[in-house]
Amino acid sequence: MALAEKYDAKSVEEKWYSYWMENNYFHSEVDERESYTIVIPPPNVTGVLHMGHMLNNTIQDVLIRRARLNGYNACWVPGTDHASIATEAKVVAKLKEEGINKNDLTREEFLGHAWEWTHKHGGIILEQLKKLGASCDWERTAFTMDENLSASVIKVFVDLYNKGLIYRGYRMVNWDPQAKTTLSDEEVIYEEKQGGLYYLNYKIDGSEDTLTIATTRPETIMGDTAICINPNDERFTHLKGKKAIVPIANRVIPIIEDEYVDMEFGTGCLKVTPAHDPNDKVLGDKHSLEVIDIFNDNATLNAAGLHYEGKDRFVVRKEIVKELESIGALEKTETHLNKVGTSERTKAVIEPKLSDQWFLKMKDLAQPALDAVLDKEVNLVPEKFISTYRYWMENVRDWNISRQLWWGHQIPAYFYGPGKEDFVVAESREEALSLAQEKTGNDSLKDTDLTQDPDALDTWFSSWLWPMSVFNGILEPDNKEINYYYPTNDLVTAPEILFFWVARMIIAGYEYRKEKPFTNVYLTGIVRDKQRRKMSKSLGNSPDPLDLIGQYGADGIRVGMLLSSPAGNDLMFDEDLCKQGSAFVNKIFNASRLVLGWKVDTTIEQPEASVVAINWYRSKFQKALVELENNYNKYRISDALMTTYKLIWDDFCGWFLEMVKPSYGSPIDINTYQEVIAILEDNLKILHPFVPFISEEIWQQISDRSAEEALIIASWPEETSVNEDLIKEFEVAGDIISGIRTIRKEKNIPFKDTIELFVLNSEKLKTTFDTVISKLGNLSGLNYVEEKVEGALSFRVKSNEYFIPISGAIDVEEEIKKLTDELLYTEGFLKSVQKKLQNERFVNNAPEQVIATERKKEADAEAKIATLKSSLEGLRS
Repeated sequence: MALAEKYDAKSVEEKWYSYWMENNYFHSEVDERESYTIVIPPPNVTGVLHMGHMLNNTIQDVLIRRARLNGYNACWVPGTDHASIATEAKVVAKLKEEGINKNDLTREEFLGHAWEWTHKHGGIILEQLKKLGASCDWERTAFTMDENLSASVIKVFVDLYNKGLIYRGYRMVNWDPQAKTTLSDEEVIYEEKQGGLYYLNYKIDGSEDTLTIATTRPETIMGDTAICINPNDERFTHLKGKKAIVPIANRVIPIIEDEYVDMEFGTGCLKVTPAHDPNDKVLGDKHSLEVIDIFNDNATLNAAGLHYEGKDRFVVRKEIVKELESIGALEKTETHLNKVGTSERTKAVIEPKLSDQWFLKMKDLAQPALDAVLDKEVNLVPEKFISTYRYWMENVRDWNISRQLWWGHQIPAYFYGPGKEDFVVAESREEALSLAQEKTGNDSLKDTDLTQDPDALDTWFSSWLWPMSVFNGILEPDNKEINYYYPTNDLVTAPEILFFWVARMIIAGYEYRKEKPFTNVYLTGIVRDKQRRKMSKSLGNSPDPLDLIGQYGADGIRVGMLLSSPAGNDLMFDEDLCKQGSAFVNKIFNASRLVLGWKVDTTIEQPEASVVAINWYRSKFQKALVELENNYNKYRISDALMTTYKLIWDDFCGWFLEMVKPSYGSPIDINTYQEVIAILEDNLKILHPFVPFISEEIWQQISDRSAEEALIIASWPEETSVNEDLIKEFEVAGDIISGIRTIRKEKNIPFKDTIELFVLNSEKLKTTFDTVISKLGNLSGLNYVEEKVEGALSFRVKSNEYFIPISGAIDVEEEIKKLTDELLYTEGFLKSVQKKLQNERFVNNAPEQVIATERKKEADAEAKIATLKSSLEGLRS
């Protein structure tokens, strides 16, 4: 059966993805086989495919397809995350465009808009993954706000609260003024930014004296409630027990003493603003200071900001500096490099804020998850991330799990009175009412007396249950699916969410199932451009993945992404890699087309060259199979691809097909043909995880296959013995063939013209590949001799010399001149290398690799000189 003349990626991809879906190959049900499970890192429901997704999901698909071929019951669970902050921001922006203010809506009305947005945009990224060839079990597609998953989140919250691990506290939190919500410490990114250090003069109450403080945030002076000095600082002894006056506000505040103050920083006097700095809050509590919050939720100033009320904090900073200068309160300004916290999601500058929030105690929960990684029960690949993980887990802080958002899982706490402790936590309003009646002793409490906490839970509080909740393991902890598919096998994700998600999933796994959620965590790198910049829409350096697929085909992109993507190291993406991937796909197609186009004759004897070639390639294939197993086991997916790539491109296409193909226009014998087809089928099996579309296309063209015989569910090739001797023998034979071809090329001897080869076999090399050498060199004779052949061109392989008698077409004198010039150049080159190696200083100081390279240059030059001299002797005799 012949393939089309040209490979049409688009039609092939559509055809086979539809075929796979129609035959339900991606779907998994509990059966007697061993399971192999991957849960997808759920992308944001509002997201679209980007280069990071391409890399991550290609790796997952490679692993899941290989598991199927290895006979596992492979299950890849897809899904999306509701992404509270990101989604709510998009919905709010959409409503704003329509002239609707979120604050004018009820919670139910807003959630109606959010669900509408989700239904419209929620499936986009999953549909895009299908274009990549992702073989997810789409019937199992989950969403973190699905009914069962939501109920699981609420059940876990109530359980942890009842265990005393969740508590409500009035704390200094990270406030995102753009999203108008609190963030956990891990969601704050600290960036070094150039700013100002402002020296401000505060008058001493009851005198004309002043004191000077240095601050990076002059806009917060309205919230100052004290000035602090170090009691050991002799410069300020005169200030003890006195009071200062806040500029502009003209409010009188105490001067307090505390050793916390760094006498070396700034002026040694510190302004204390308990509402807007975590350290100032500690000082404020210690000295019983007033707390004045000057900011609204959107980081504009409130009434405490006096005439700056309603203005943004950064606008106020500029304006207040001018006012301070005008009243003589600004002494000087210096440039200052400061670490500024920004929101991971919105990039807004974080504002420290005092707020009632919900927290989860992490210290005890984290210990089993730390032990699991240190004891290698859960393997991080590469291992370099273990130290980072260990540091995080040993220094874990309580997790701020509440967010001031409506989109998400509403906190199941119900308030029945004005007091801070007047609440109960329950899975339903009915249960909450019963608990509230019991707690208050008031049976007449009604449902309408209860008010549910309006806040939502942190998105990660739902996704940390993902490997369990997708199999309903929280609500039904003994159901057959959770017992079969959990723990899952491999998790493929990015290092930046190692703590946000990976660590927390491990914590949840040990808390709720007393076992790990997965065995291996493969951490991919970041996709960067050639300038090492992270690919992003804002930089405009990220190509559209779907455009790339349209241009190079999904298989080509998969190969391109994996060609240089070692675990944990960043991928320097270059579109040329996709071109290389596409070229590889075309190479596979054209090689298969050649084979399937051969005419077969059942009466022809099998040539000896074909027998040798088949034995050799099978050994090469088996050696590659061992390498592949090792690379897959160590999650060296890039290396596994390279092993496959070299085997197919170099050994199969470059050598094997040349060895066995019939002469132009002639048929091939049936035995060789059947062996070649069997080899091609084995090749397709190891290719399939990387290039599923082209491999299935060729597989189905080889013969008529039933749905049970599709490549996607075929069996991985079995490992057998490797004939290492045969492989080594061919390395020599390959060098001989290359030597013949070089002489043909240099002397313009057409390949159609036969030539003779004489061998001075001083190494007594085996003659196993002589028939192959004769075929690929188009030799009329291959003769072994005891002496050098005179008047012949020669080359060396190891210690053997090979002679090709020259034809009358070669100008002997010109050839002698050419070889003499080359000999003189090579001898000069050898002297320069030897001079370098005789320099003790160079040898002692140069890296080992550099010395090794120079010694190889020396050996290569010496071998070439011997060959050139031998050729000259032959021509002169």
